[in-house]
Amino acid sequence: MAKGGGKKDELQPIIIKRVKKVAGGHHGGAWKVAYADFVTAMMAFFLLLWLLNVAVQDKLETISNYFDPSFPRISSAESGSGGVMGGLTMSPDGAQVSTVQPLVQPDTTGKNSQGEAREEPELSQYDEQTLEKLEQELRQQEDRRFEEAKQELEEMMKKDAQLAELAKNLMVDITPEGLRIQIVDQEGKPMFPSGSAEMFDRARLLMTKVGEVVRTMPNQASVRGHTDSNPYPPGAKYTNWELSADRANASRRVLLDTGIPETQMANVMGKSDREHLIKEVPSDPRNRRISIIMLREEMKDAIERGAFGARTPQPVRPAAPAEQPIG
Repeated sequence: MAKGGGKKDELQPIIIKRVKKVAGGHHGGAWKVAYADFVTAMMAFFLLLWLLNVAVQDKLETISNYFDPSFPRISSAESGSGGVMGGLTMSPDGAQVSTVQPLVQPDTTGKNSQGEAREEPELSQYDEQTLEKLEQELRQQEDRRFEEAKQELEEMMKKDAQLAELAKNLMVDITPEGLRIQIVDQEGKPMFPSGSAEMFDRARLLMTKVGEVVRTMPNQASVRGHTDSNPYPPGAKYTNWELSADRANASRRVLLDTGIPETQMANVMGKSDREHLIKEVPSDPRNRRISIIMLREEMKDAIERGAFGARTPQPVRPAAPAEQPIG
């Protein structure tokens, strides 16, 4: 029995299991780099949000002004921080001194590493150059604005047949003060009755059209009345002074009716016969006129300071002859 059992064991099948291995390769760690970049960016973003939340408004404005190239005011105060701005700070309210204490004291000997004297620009000189550049750019912008307004008035006079008849009564030129618009009397075509401040209809029409152009400009307006040298009778209480002032005020009221705000009026003056247009002939009718000056910014500031005429502005180009009317 034992022998037979051994034979049976020898007949058992041999099973060989073959496993096919597929090499998937190594995944690598590139995803870790991308994930790290993402996490870093998110951390920086939330850190920025936190800094903006805790920062004081004044500091935010200071940082904003530092990166604003058009912000001209630079403090001459030194904080000694030794940073990028060399201890200078900028803010809308003027100079501010930094309270940060430097880790390394700055060199105050005025010499470089080789022992040679350093040449540093003076802040006052820098400020002056910046101010002159800004004033020049402002003047150029004003001149372009004045030239556009002048052309608009000229085109308006040409297109309207009724205004074309009054072309010689309107003179426009650019002066050191600003854009000068003058409504003058012509022989046989006065703007006001003799000795009266009640303007004729043609003068009111012309003044209204001028107001429609003036109200689109940001400049302040100065309205001035002028008369000729024909005097009033001796002892008269009403003179050319009162007449020129009343005519200027009447013109101001017409301009306001066109939509010009009251705040745009810098002043209203009666000049009597002190500033003739035709100096050689004091009785010339063109000396009787209303002048509307759209003031330059520097002239407006001088008027506000009460120092009108203290600073003589330099014209960019010669003014057109005032004797030449439109048309």
